[in-house]
Amino acid sequence: MAIIELNKLERTYTSYKRGHGLKEAFKALFKRELVFSYAVKKISFSVEEGEIVGFVGPNGAGKSTTIKMLTGILYPTGGHVSVMGLVPWKQRKEYVWHIGVVFGQKSQLWWDLPPADAFYLMKGIYNIPEELFKTKLAEMVKMLRLEEIMQRPTRDLSLGERMKCEFVMALLHNPKILFLDEPTIGVDAIAKEEIRAFLKEINRKYKTTILLTTHDMDDIEQVCERIIIIDHGCIIYDGNLAEVKKKYTKRKTIEFEVVKITDKRKYNALMKKVTIIESRNNYRSVHVENKVASQVLKGLMDCCDIADLLVHEPELEDVIKEIYRGQ
Repeated sequence: MAIIELNKLERTYTSYKRGHGLKEAFKALFKRELVFSYAVKKISFSVEEGEIVGFVGPNGAGKSTTIKMLTGILYPTGGHVSVMGLVPWKQRKEYVWHIGVVFGQKSQLWWDLPPADAFYLMKGIYNIPEELFKTKLAEMVKMLRLEEIMQRPTRDLSLGERMKCEFVMALLHNPKILFLDEPTIGVDAIAKEEIRAFLKEINRKYKTTILLTTHDMDDIEQVCERIIIIDHGCIIYDGNLAEVKKKYTKRKTIEFEVVKITDKRKYNALMKKVTIIESRNNYRSVHVENKVASQVLKGLMDCCDIADLLVHEPELEDVIKEIYRGQ
């Protein structure tokens, strides 16, 4: 069952164009040319209840604008959105009870208060029952290992500690949907790993639907099964994370170490079909096109005594870069 539905959602900004200099400025007083800028161009997709979906794209692609429309912060200029049967910007008071939001660049914490006090303030805002609040808070504090920092002022916490507290703030009222916009930006590797494990556990235990926008492809690979790629306001891919590599990957990386070349003529012919990345002593690292990869691998086994051989699929980040470049 779809919990989020977008149908031809659009957000357009308008501005006025004029040339340079005093003459153009004077002319613009009487006649101005209207310019339309499309942040989001009629995008449509749906998210099933309990899904974790990665929503990615380059800067300016329309990710954050879409998230802001889904959370009711921005009004669209066209199209329709339904989240749990509600229209975010029309039924905002009812809607916010069902969603949690974490923006990596904006904090819900109070700078001079410790997290424990901020959590109790959130309890009052959402009128969370005492028992539910204590149970939920204790569970998340334990999962994110926040016991030692609960009474320290927020200003004294590290970025990783603050971001963990942001997740607690967003989930205390047990929302059905969690919107995340760059939640791990600047966070160290250990804190990222803990946050990823936390998100997977919350999703597994409570069936919380998560829509995640990020530039960190490790976040996407570790947490999501589905990915939506947006560029210039349009969706260019929506599907299984594993399939995106198959669809857009054109080459593999092969690393091998040779003990002895038994057929130099055949070996030299094979090396013309690949791009050598690194060559030292008996070790080679090469790029090979997918269409000839199996042929090259078989050829290497036939013409060489191989000590070690590894085949690498491209990293998701490299695949996404190729998509952004239109390749």
